[in-house]
Amino acid sequence: MKLQQLRCLTEVARRGLNVSEAAVALHTSQPGVSKQIRALEDELGVEVFVRHGKRLVAMLELWLPHYEAEHGRLPARVRKQLRAISPAQVDRLLAPRKAQCKHRGRSGTKPGSLLKHHIPIRTDNWDITKPGWLEADTVAHCGSSLAGEFIWSVTYTDIFSQWTESRGLWNRGAAGVVERTREMEAALPFVLLGFDSDNGGEFINHHLWRYFAERKEPVRFLRSRPYHKNDNAHVEQKNWSHARQLLGYERLEIAELLEPINALYAQVWSPLQNYFCPSLQLKEKSKQGSRHIKRYHPAQTACARLLAWPQCPRARRREQGAKERHLSRLPRRR
Repeated sequence: MKLQQLRCLTEVARRGLNVSEAAVALHTSQPGVSKQIRALEDELGVEVFVRHGKRLVAMLELWLPHYEAEHGRLPARVRKQLRAISPAQVDRLLAPRKAQCKHRGRSGTKPGSLLKHHIPIRTDNWDITKPGWLEADTVAHCGSSLAGEFIWSVTYTDIFSQWTESRGLWNRGAAGVVERTREMEAALPFVLLGFDSDNGGEFINHHLWRYFAERKEPVRFLRSRPYHKNDNAHVEQKNWSHARQLLGYERLEIAELLEPINALYAQVWSPLQNYFCPSLQLKEKSKQGSRHIKRYHPAQTACARLLAWPQCPRARRREQGAKERHLSRLPRRR
């Protein structure tokens, strides 16, 4: 991965996926930007702007006005087809491209033996009728080997709203995790109430425990059962859309990449995902014979879920609504 490729990706994302405007901002040609993006996708083995069919259909209402503002109104026949397309049709159209992206990562979780008697195992279901209860996990950008030094991503997901923040860190040391957690908490549009992680040493340590415990209103710090990845299912599923889909599976061992990666996460990728990329949320799960039947709520963005929360403070509702409107105007203005 090269810095020029990251710059091209950042500009394209900032300008509403408009490659022409990104090329002007970078003082280069449109084919040059497209070539850098394609080279990055081929190197990482992922297509960075691919979306799940159900999410993509929900995104059409959010993104179509910006597209038409930039490129003119679509023909009536095309608009009708777009509005009538089903998630299954979208998945069928994307299937050939998705089949090319089958890379798999490695697990970098190493058990942390410190403070296990202070950090209890989560045995009950958290109150998911309000935001503030987070799950956290790390992603290793190590390529095919966990040996040596490289960049990690740490991802935080709110169970209620699916609001997700990601940050990069070098070698996932305890001090680095605390620093990124502090940055994440400052970026949240709600108060942090609880924190649930796996049993890795990057989370189960004195630094993070003190960060949550030594405050006026302590944050409830819990850990999952050992070897039960489904205990943190909400954040586990975000490892793809918020880390792998952006940075891929290749090894990132250049320390100078950390600063632009964090800028990309904080200024572009997280706002894009939280304000403009709808996600699915499980409504109910039942068993009929040998089959498990899952039903989902309609796809919504994390911001929309927060604004729809009945107990959302009025001031916070106005603030988030204003920020969403501000961000939604950026692709048009640019």
